Amino acid sequence: MLSPSDTGSRTHRKTVELNLDPRTYGTFAEIGAGQEVARWFFQVGGASRTVAKSISAYDMAVSDWHYGSTRRYVGRQRLEAMLDREFQQLVESLGSIRGDRSTFFAFADTVATRKREGDQHGRGWVGLRFQAEPRQPPSSLILHVHLLDRDPVQQQEALGVLGVNLLHAAFFGREDLSRALESLLDDLSRERVEIDVLKVSGPAFVGVDNRIVSLQLVERRLTDAAMFTASGDVVQPSEVLYRKPILVERGSFRPATRLTLDLLERARERFVLEPEVSGVEPVVVAEMTLHNLRQPDQDLAGPADFLARAEILHALGFDVLVSRFGPFYQLADYLSAYTDQLIGIALGVDTLNDLFDEQFSKKLDGGALESVGRLFKRSVKVYVYPTLDTATGRLITVLDPAPTKPAEYLRQFVLGFDHLRALEPSDPALLSIRAADVLKRIQARDPGWMSMVPPSVAERIQAKQLFAPTAAA
Repeated sequence: MLSPSDTGSRTHRKTVELNLDPRTYGTFAEIGAGQEVARWFFQVGGASRTVAKSISAYDMAVSDWHYGSTRRYVGRQRLEAMLDREFQQLVESLGSIRGDRSTFFAFADTVATRKREGDQHGRGWVGLRFQAEPRQPPSSLILHVHLLDRDPVQQQEALGVLGVNLLHAAFFGREDLSRALESLLDDLSRERVEIDVLKVSGPAFVGVDNRIVSLQLVERRLTDAAMFTASGDVVQPSEVLYRKPILVERGSFRPATRLTLDLLERARERFVLEPEVSGVEPVVVAEMTLHNLRQPDQDLAGPADFLARAEILHALGFDVLVSRFGPFYQLADYLSAYTDQLIGIALGVDTLNDLFDEQFSKKLDGGALESVGRLFKRSVKVYVYPTLDTATGRLITVLDPAPTKPAEYLRQFVLGFDHLRALEPSDPALLSIRAADVLKRIQARDPGWMSMVPPSVAERIQAKQLFAPTAAA
């Protein structure tokens, strides 16, 4: 195990650098996993130059006395209350004494580590409020972390290292946010720690869009998926998905068209009629995978392109999930960690046929059969929108045979277990809309694109000049 006595570690070097910095000065408030972050600063030496106060308010009544009452002691609201109070007290007590020469900070975490007899991993919220310059208004970093070690002592150790990395990144690495994100796992690994929320604010992060931060968390493998709401607010997925029926559509949304919206609306109409969903308002999610974000001439979409897609989904009122998932069973596994309710997947018949195709399941020993089995072992139903055979003009639905015999056997099998629902378009003319054609028209300033997307999407594209600076005005 890594400890402050390991003088060759990056964590030790970072802690010493922070302790030697004549400006950095603040408090540590830690609940739920010891005082593992503060311990590093005390044990490497020189803590008196950095630490004004360290506190652990474990007793709930004591915690409430310090930070106000709360329903959840391991939650974002409790963390923000800790940061508010600790930073305010620090500035009020020391601002007149050393405010001209110090960059004050308040570090806080509220964490539940894994119980020895339990199966769940540890989790918690970690945050930092700090001044980038003396007397400057504070900036903040807030993150949600999963501690994946099986031993609670190892989880505590990982939290200590993560806290040091966060402080060092804030004071010495924030100019290169991409590298700062990667540095959070220095002396750690993705097998030990997952960070699925990181939200920044304040003058130290002017111009930083937290949706891009979420994308970078996924790109750099700090998490498998990150989420933000229809209003663009970055959230921990359980805040939206917990014990709710979920309907999700995967796509590139470049842009979302009238066909895109019709697919989801027809799926939602069927989804809410399911006995398991009746009377409960479902969560509707648009998923963009890293594969969806790839462009023919690039590895991944640039920030402007990604934000254009996000803006369109916000205009439609959808929560957005950005993920590394490939096969749909990975998506279903992920969602089922947050809900015990029905999960609906809305897709086109071409994508359904890919689900049954062996070439898309090569990494599984059981091939497409295993992929299908892993998807439908959950409470999952798939809502299938038809497509148009451009050669014949014939409508192809989920009831039509699959392209190959093995795929057809799987289609019959899944149909027999009532996992598939056939959808009908509200207007067959929508089936001729292609997103690639819409995008070309936008970039060519051909006003014909406006009739191919929902009105709210057209308004957003025009107002923000999305996808191309020459979008029709």
